[in-house]
Amino acid sequence: MSEKPRARLPGRWESPSWLSSLLFAIFVIFFAWSLSAAGISVPQLLRGLPNMATIAKDMMPPATDRALPMMSALLVTFQMALVGTVIGIILSLPLAVLMARNYTPHPAVRTAIRGAVSFIRTVPDLAWALFFVASVGLGPFAGTLTLIMDTVGFCARFFAEAIEEVDEGPPEALTAMGASRTAIIVCAALPMSLPSLINSSLFSCEKAVRSSVVLGLVGAGGIGAELAIAMEMFRFDQAATIILMIFLLVLGVEKLSSYARSTLLTPRR
Repeated sequence: MSEKPRARLPGRWESPSWLSSLLFAIFVIFFAWSLSAAGISVPQLLRGLPNMATIAKDMMPPATDRALPMMSALLVTFQMALVGTVIGIILSLPLAVLMARNYTPHPAVRTAIRGAVSFIRTVPDLAWALFFVASVGLGPFAGTLTLIMDTVGFCARFFAEAIEEVDEGPPEALTAMGASRTAIIVCAALPMSLPSLINSSLFSCEKAVRSSVVLGLVGAGGIGAELAIAMEMFRFDQAATIILMIFLLVLGVEKLSSYARSTLLTPRR
């Protein structure tokens, strides 16, 4: 009888190279330094726990004396997010086409637009909000402009990557038939990348709703302004009501986004 083949032992774990070890050591040292610079203090946290308990106690029960103005501000917040997202998506589509490696008219155009979009994405939302508040004044308009910039910085990049990843077969067939570049983009590139475009757009809408709440803290309108006033006046019961409203708004937008994503992106039989 022939002997049974011996089971192979799994490959041994290979020791990392000296470069990987050096990089890991640098990361550990930098993290330890960052941990110290972050000012994390367990004693300070323990001393702050009674204050947290006091604030949490003052939040109960949530106040409803200003429910109607709060709901109006919450509606403004959602409207800012919706308008900023839609306009940002519309502006992102042509920028994404010009940024896409396979459809840009010239590499210099792609580099310039990609650099501009990277700059827009790098600047924090609060910085854009302060810039627009100083430019156009307090109110929802400054917040809407901020959300447009935030959406362009987010969507233009992912739209361009989605357009670059489309199958080249249908565009090449249209090119052989003599179709123009615009027709190829409209009839082939955009429809083929549509699922990814929809996905990025829905995530952008969710992101805009969260961001619009914070923008109100710097005078850009919406429910964030109500939250800032409540905290400054130590009306923690009103702040609790506002936080609950924000939670319900964000939860509702996420549910609608998930439903839209499953409806639009699930292939029909």
